[in-house]
Amino acid sequence: MVKTTPVTSPLLPPLEEFIPYLEQIWKSKWLTNGGTYHQQLERELSEYLGVEHLCLFANGTLALVTALQALRITGEVITTPYSFVATAHSLLWNSVKPVFVDIDPHTFNLDPDRIEEAITPATTAIMPVHCYGIPCQVEAIERIADTYGLKVIYDAAHAFGVRQGGMSVLKHGDLSVLSFHATKVFNTFEGGAIICPDAKIKQRIDYLKNFGFADETTVMAPGINGKMNEVQAAFGVLQLRHIEKARATRQRIFERYRSALAKVPGVRMLAPGADVEWNYAYCPVLIDEQKFGISRDELYDVYRARDILVRRYFYPLISEFPMYRGLPSADITRLGNAFEVSRQVLCLPIFPDLAPEKQEEIIEILLGARAD
Repeated sequence: MVKTTPVTSPLLPPLEEFIPYLEQIWKSKWLTNGGTYHQQLERELSEYLGVEHLCLFANGTLALVTALQALRITGEVITTPYSFVATAHSLLWNSVKPVFVDIDPHTFNLDPDRIEEAITPATTAIMPVHCYGIPCQVEAIERIADTYGLKVIYDAAHAFGVRQGGMSVLKHGDLSVLSFHATKVFNTFEGGAIICPDAKIKQRIDYLKNFGFADETTVMAPGINGKMNEVQAAFGVLQLRHIEKARATRQRIFERYRSALAKVPGVRMLAPGADVEWNYAYCPVLIDEQKFGISRDELYDVYRARDILVRRYFYPLISEFPMYRGLPSADITRLGNAFEVSRQVLCLPIFPDLAPEKQEEIIEILLGARAD
């Protein structure tokens, strides 16, 4: 059996608040297939996120797979090697070839200056990732897509509630895909959503996530079972009641890390620009071995020895896994920034229930590990 890492929700409301939702589901006997809570969550999320149309899914990966299906993407898609594997896996599940392009070393997002050189006659789309919830250079990507007639699907798994210039980042591109996995800022245990630009594409996606059924006897497309059930949706409705408090707590924790680590040699923190309303989903730091004195992996081992769950998001690169490393675009010499960042990044714990004394311990371990 493969050993997996336990997942602790970053936002877990009191159990007594959730019980009435479960009782209502039990009473209604409507467990899935677009029930009351499913419909309520779609409405409330659309309003909260500032978008017109949203399709809920059982998980974010099914949402990615279906988004590609909905836009009929084929051939090659330009994407980033610096992400969770689901980004590229969704392409393979659609028989689409991923083409990896290097990242910007300051934002860790797909570098628009490297996209055009990767475009071929087989290219049909670009799939950027708003890494750690920090917005991509959306205007530059849009210009390239318009010039070459390409679709843009944003993997916005980290970007729940993120706004730039007063507008939701989820409105960019042809589609944006969210994840509501238990580790995310907003979660439904497992879950996800596709942000749709209009009612027509929402209708197509709703068909696709329910086996392609348009009505009881009509199947419109070879769809999949991607529906979110009522327990997940009810948990999401409850979570949404607490999201602003959770975001404020995350911000406080992030700012404490920033003030404590700002002047530590060999440590660089990543943060968005001033015009971004961020969700503080992650707290990534880069460890420069030459200046810090020990490597990122050595620091990782120090934390793990103290039973503190730091994560090397994202290491190794997607392009280094066996199913991708044979691709020409996986050549490490073409992905220098992504390779370097993946060897230095360490995400420190950040979640609403992180006690101040525990955060101070995390900071003290980092400061104490540095070799002068």
